[in-house]
Amino acid sequence: MRKTLSITLAVAAMAAAVVPAASASPSSADSMNTVQWGPCPADVTAPELQCSTIKVPLDYRKPDGPKIDLAISRLPSTNPAHRRGVLLTNPGGPGGEGLDYPQILSWVKLPASVRDAYDVIGFDPRGVGHSAPVTCDLTAAQKAFGNFPRYANDQADITKAAEEAKTLAKQCATSKTASMLPYITTANSARDMDQIRVALGERKLSYLGYSYGTYLGAVYTTMFPQRSDRIVLDSNMGPGGYDFTAMRNFALGLQDRFPDFAKFAAANPKYGLGSTPEQVSAKFYELAARLKKTPVDGVDDNGFRGLTFASLYGSDYAYLAGAWHDLDTNQPVPPPSGAPANPPDPDNLSSSRLYTICGDSRWPRTIPAYQAAVAVDRVRYPMLGASTANVSPCAYWPSDPVEPPVRIGDHGPSNVLMVQNLRDPGTPLAGALKTRQALGDRARMVTVDQGGHGVYLVTHNQCANDTVTAFLATGGRPAHDLACAAQPS
Repeated sequence: MRKTLSITLAVAAMAAAVVPAASASPSSADSMNTVQWGPCPADVTAPELQCSTIKVPLDYRKPDGPKIDLAISRLPSTNPAHRRGVLLTNPGGPGGEGLDYPQILSWVKLPASVRDAYDVIGFDPRGVGHSAPVTCDLTAAQKAFGNFPRYANDQADITKAAEEAKTLAKQCATSKTASMLPYITTANSARDMDQIRVALGERKLSYLGYSYGTYLGAVYTTMFPQRSDRIVLDSNMGPGGYDFTAMRNFALGLQDRFPDFAKFAAANPKYGLGSTPEQVSAKFYELAARLKKTPVDGVDDNGFRGLTFASLYGSDYAYLAGAWHDLDTNQPVPPPSGAPANPPDPDNLSSSRLYTICGDSRWPRTIPAYQAAVAVDRVRYPMLGASTANVSPCAYWPSDPVEPPVRIGDHGPSNVLMVQNLRDPGTPLAGALKTRQALGDRARMVTVDQGGHGVYLVTHNQCANDTVTAFLATGGRPAHDLACAAQPS
């Protein structure tokens, strides 16, 4: 659920036959680098990077079967004499390209001590970008709608969401890449990560993952605990990954985060949204109801809720307050500052996201199950709950998951550092705490008294940034969980 740093966004129970990647890592390969680095693809704006591809099994249950290309990149250590290994990175998603991410980390000033210690490695996960990209043949309307089902004000909205979900699932199942449906999963991406490690000739790998990347990292270090070096998980999903619970938790995240914006809007009367946080909250519901009846410049209640949620990933309250003011006065909303004039086609991003989340876990398959969830979440989380609990394409997915979800556990070395904002709309604290509990003594957790999505290098909280840098550069980690106080932007 993130592309750039500015936002957005123990497998004991698994049979050995289901995890051939572990046996596909012979000790002789651990000391043999087989990667040939060269220029990156023309569409990757990353002048410092070197790129390559490796072959990985499409189906790890058949390691000698068909292979796919996995695109990888490297930002070499700035001090090879002090290099200690590789730092694999993931910006989130699922569906987010990561080939250029080491370059982005360089641009936002990844500290020299970390640059010295590692070759920073990026990759496009399977099904994404330059790594055997998948599609659902999305229509223009589907591309514009976003990742959440429509907000269910009544039964008709649930029925309409179900029709839309069924159509989209059928498109995925009949697309030219439909044969890959069972194999675009987080567990397989974790196995791919271990194949990157083998190809690079490394006995272990360190990792920095954000948002969905925290679940990918947790799955990797659960499946391959002895291959894990220093693991940083920033803005954490729950231990179930991007399942139906996580989808519903987006509504919890908005309710957690919204008070920060309401205080700003109330303190700035020029926006005309209310003079108290309570009045700003009331304005939200007033605008949503009005826009459902009469959209403004194509923005209806679904668009308004989505705009509010996405804007609160960061802290540009002024833009969001101005957008509310524009809608309240029947004016078009300008794009946010820095938005690309010609944004990339979102088909692969959205399609690979669906392949992953619907392939990772089983979602409810009956309309009554979603009706019950909507009824509950409309009351619990009224801003977004009746959207995120509504019917998604996973309800009509053409195949069941090929293996059970990886059970995140505490078996392995104590080498995980979690960092988490207290008021994160995308990965709420409630889910992060469950992952912290699942990892047990393997992890330490740094919580930061601030809102928004992303901590390390995303915000200026020195306490959190220094803690992560020290861990990556030296291995030093807090003896106990740490709470970082709020710090002015």
